Amino acid sequence: MKKRIRIKDIAAQAGVSSGTVDRILHNRGNVSEKARVAVEKVLKQVGYKPNIHLSGLSLKKTYEIVVTTPHASHGEYWESIHKGIQEAIDQHESLNIKTTYLTYDQYNIYSCQNVFTQILILSPDAVIIGPTFKDETIDFADKLREKNIPFTFVDSMVESTSPLAFYSANHYICGYLMCKLVKSLAPESSDIGILQAIRIGDQSANTSIIRRKGAYDYLSEINFNNQVHNILFSVYEAQKNEETMKEFFSSHPNVKGVIVLNSRGNVVADFLKQNNIKDVKIVGVDLTKPNISALKDGRIEFLIDQNPDYQGYMAMKTLLEYLILQTKPKVENYLPLNIVTQETIDLQLEFNFLKKI
Repeated sequence: MKKRIRIKDIAAQAGVSSGTVDRILHNRGNVSEKARVAVEKVLKQVGYKPNIHLSGLSLKKTYEIVVTTPHASHGEYWESIHKGIQEAIDQHESLNIKTTYLTYDQYNIYSCQNVFTQILILSPDAVIIGPTFKDETIDFADKLREKNIPFTFVDSMVESTSPLAFYSANHYICGYLMCKLVKSLAPESSDIGILQAIRIGDQSANTSIIRRKGAYDYLSEINFNNQVHNILFSVYEAQKNEETMKEFFSSHPNVKGVIVLNSRGNVVADFLKQNNIKDVKIVGVDLTKPNISALKDGRIEFLIDQNPDYQGYMAMKTLLEYLILQTKPKVENYLPLNIVTQETIDLQLEFNFLKKI
């Protein structure tokens, strides 16, 4: 896909400021003839086509949009979603967009509640939500609807809400697929382990609950007669995790396959390497930096990629088009699930969404 030419690209080639290009594109005046000639020459060379649908009113208005997701650490899943959101903002740089990121601790329900309260006080024009806690998200969505504030979801859809649109993987199919893959790797007579995170104030993340159901439904369909064991994990207690996994794998020697319901597959992979356990296969989700490292050196067999950058891009683009043009989007948007292996990871990274636009 041809990369979109942005105003700042035109400005750089013409040797003028982005503001000058913007004034020329929208006939705002106060531009020298020399600058106009230089910019129009570049516009012709690159075949630039401004968005003729943007009204003068929309260009003057400031759109206040809040993005609320779990904290976005470098190299992690939520950072990719934020990068996609920023790309959509960059592509609408002629608009006055004020974006506020209010992130929360995805392992602490009270952190999520506090952030949702802050957003309602701000009363923005629109919100992008990366949900974790189901009941809190339903309550938040109800209050946004009462205030006539449109919102989109990334990462997952939460039932009993009315988003403008959602962009997500199908987590039921994701869990089903993960279990199918690990079952194909592990010996026929072996047990399976399922790792899930412990969260403060709630049993589990909405996505993990749905993936878990998909995994169990697959096992039920194939009449799996061996045992399925839960492995609990806490992001706050690294030492306790180490002890828990040591106890688990020593007391469950027949577990030869593990699926990790969140993006922490590397945690199990690291433990197995440190303890010289080589006969346990892992299937994880998300192309995080630690997961990619474990995949490349063979400690994780498969990773499921959920296209998070595209999710973020479309969630923001949808909101902007709705705010400006009142365009009603398709509500349900499930994205492809890509099965990534040691052999395909480099190509997957090379041809990801953000590098193609």
